[in-house]
Amino acid sequence: MPNLRDIRTRIRSIKNTQQLTYTMKLVSATKLRRAQEQVLAARPYARRMLQVLNSLATRAHPESHPLLQRRPEEKLELVVVTADRGLCGGFNANILKTTVGEMRLRQGADLSVTAVGKKGRDYFRRRRFVLRKELVDIFRKVSYIHAAELAQDLMQRYVSGERDAVYFVYNEFKSAIQQRVVVEKLLPIERLPDEGRLLPVDYLYEPAQAEIFEQLLPKHVEVQVFRALLESAAAEHGARMAAMDSATRNAADLIDNLTLNMNKVRQAGITKEILEVVAGAAALE
Repeated sequence: MPNLRDIRTRIRSIKNTQQLTYTMKLVSATKLRRAQEQVLAARPYARRMLQVLNSLATRAHPESHPLLQRRPEEKLELVVVTADRGLCGGFNANILKTTVGEMRLRQGADLSVTAVGKKGRDYFRRRRFVLRKELVDIFRKVSYIHAAELAQDLMQRYVSGERDAVYFVYNEFKSAIQQRVVVEKLLPIERLPDEGRLLPVDYLYEPAQAEIFEQLLPKHVEVQVFRALLESAAAEHGARMAAMDSATRNAADLIDNLTLNMNKVRQAGITKEILEVVAGAAALE
């Protein structure tokens, strides 16, 4: 049985850890609020851009645009979005598990991987998988510049024929305690939904509709990449907040159990001392 000193030392150590996890929970909650605001602002913007593209698509005859042309998917690019840090529950593990599953499904294809986030990069490095591109340390403050640069790189590879399709694997933000792993085709741009084509408004465009459509499609890809990064950032903060909350609660339970054990040890020691005193007194009689 451990002595009182050992138990007190362990309780003190767990309390220090509990303070750390509680602080991380508060920090993650603050970051989550900001990230959630960005995600909720980006979603309607992306939807509105789709509506404008839909309206243009009915008049601009976009079938010949290189970002819409489909080819047999023999050369694929997977963009895997993980976090730069851990301590966020199954956030990174779920992404990597899904990615490995996608790679197994496409074993016959020529696969290249772009890793966004240190955890994904380190995972592939440990398995000696050569990454085409690495993008790390961008989640401290998700910038549209980073998203645009990544989107331009992916579009260039697709238009040049180096890749036949580009897929994004990321965590979609659902709520503070829920994320969903999404495998989303970025390129070629999927056929635009019909709901936008039913808009009753007949817009007047300046310059020509085809020219606007030509410029909006690359912007649409950039916006989708930016939205995916924002979704992942918000999901990461939510996952870390939930994980740190769980760790804080577990630490409290462990402290309670250790305190109970400490009291039992102390009581046993006191009982032993009383018995020794009584036995000594009886011997003197």
